This record gives sequence, structure tokens and C-alpha cells, in this order.
Amino acid sequence: MRLLLVEDNVPLADELVGTLGRQGYAVDWLADGRDAIHQGASEPYDLIVLDLGLPGIPGLEVLGQWRAGGLSTPVLILTARGSWAERIEGLKAGADDYLTKPFHPEELQLRIQALLRRARGLANQPKLEAAGLHLDEGRQCVSRGGEDIQLTAAEFRLLRYFMLHPEQILSKSHLAEHLYDGENERDSNVIEVHVNHLRRKLGRAVVETRRGQGYRFGGSGE
Repeated sequence: MRLLLVEDNVPLADELVGTLGRQGYAVDWLADGRDAIHQGASEPYDLIVLDLGLPGIPGLEVLGQWRAGGLSTPVLILTARGSWAERIEGLKAGADDYLTKPFHPEELQLRIQALLRRARGLANQPKLEAAGLHLDEGRQCVSRGGEDIQLTAAEFRLLRYFMLHPEQILSKSHLAEHLYDGENERDSNVIEVHVNHLRRKLGRAVVETRRGQGYRFGGSGE
């Protein structure tokens, strides 16, 4: 899953980029509202974390321009403690959730997970479940029938994206856009390698190849 972090506090941004990276997210970071308006609307992000106190253009105005332009990407806003008026205005402007600084990294992780599931119509699932598999995002492993199956970091990222988009046909280029940040080369051939690794661990039927189209997740795995 590819996230955009818009935060001008450099130490906090560095910490969040590292934390979210370890949780399997590809993160692009911007510190200025003017840059965020264009990039947020032009890149295929799965979720945006937006600070309201930005230089250039305030976060509230950034959010308003995104929504006015038809951007439907989930947005989690970060606000200073006690700024209840900002939170209300942010929600009115189209934010999906907010988090008050300072916050615990695990709370941010859980809120991001909840927003991503809600965006895919999976809000009632405490864990990702599809095709007989149960994904533990905290431990970054998957289980079937109570048996844990270990995953590499790359396999976990790919499987999580598949499980958030079951039964959909996803091209290699689409997957690459959502699994890599803007700084890394998006090699679609690497996706094929990781798909084959998942098939060896989970069963070939779990990920179906649609020739000329891409992959479809949701087989039985038998």
C-alpha cells in the first residue's frame, strides 16, 4: 500500500517514514502544502496522512482543493492537542479521520488499517480474511486453518494488497505503482517473482494469472 505523508516537522516525518516502512507501507513524504496539492491528486495513493499546520498552503486548504477536484483517497489528518476547531473543520472539509499529536505509533497504524479496510468495504473485519487466509498485519504473517505461514516483507506487502482487493484483476504495473514509493524503481518483473513465491507457500490457485491482464486473487489455494 502506498501512502503520502505531508508533514513539515522533519524529526516527526523521519520517524513516521521509518515506522510506516517497517509496517510494510511505501511512503512518499512532502513538507509543503503547495507540493502536496499536485502530488496528492496525480499519484495513485491508497491513503494520505496530512498535517494541518503546513507552510505554503495550510493543510485544510490542501484538503479542500483535493476534495473539490474529486479526490476520494482516504485522508487522516494530524492536529495539535486541544485544537478541536481544526478537527471539526477538517472533518467538514472531507477528512476521514484525525489523530491528535502527540500520538502512539501503534494508534496511527491501527487507524490506517481501519481506513484502508473501510475504503474497500471491509470495515467490519478485525483482521484481513480472504480465500481461507487470515492475515496478521502486526506480525506480518498469514495463517490457514490455524497454521502460521511465514512471509518475507515483500510477500507480505503483496499479499496484503491482494487481500484488500479480492476477485479484482490487477495488472503488474498497477501493483508496482501501489507497492513502491516514488523513489524506488518500479520493476513489474519483480512482482511476478513475488507472486510465484506466494503460490509456492499458499497454493497456485490462490493467485490466478489472467494472460494479458494481470492477476486475480481469491482462489481456494487447494
